[in-house]
Amino acid sequence: MILNKQLGVFLNFVHNRFKKYMTAFFQEGGCNITPEQFLLLDALWDMGVMSQQKIADTMLKDKNSVVKLVDGLEKRGLVRRIADSEDRRQNLIEITPKAMAMKEKVTELAIKSVDLITRDISKDDLHIFINVLSKMAENMNEKVNLLKICEK
Repeated sequence: MILNKQLGVFLNFVHNRFKKYMTAFFQEGGCNITPEQFLLLDALWDMGVMSQQKIADTMLKDKNSVVKLVDGLEKRGLVRRIADSEDRRQNLIEITPKAMAMKEKVTELAIKSVDLITRDISKDDLHIFINVLSKMAENMNEKVNLLKICEK
């Protein structure tokens, strides 16, 4: 019982601190975005123009959460919505030149912040941790295979 409680408390604590730490790191580096917004931008940088539903599927988020992320990035001039010529009910999201200009800097900040968070943790331990998290995700939803998703 105590182990189960610790697991929940620790996962929640680390998740919340991870987001706060990265947000502060981005802010100090002059990039006014959240870690979730970074992940959305990173997906667009890697995959190009995508529908909001494709972004939701890629990020494993619900569509409403993606809409909020896109709204925030659109207000900052980092993405724009364009009408899908094949399906007018659907918006496509594309990167703006402003977002392209910050890609290298914000990516370096993200890498540096994660390197600091994981300092003094061996690569082997990180691989084990990733595998355990992946198995936990699979136990909650058999359709989710985090390791295969990360390969993409």
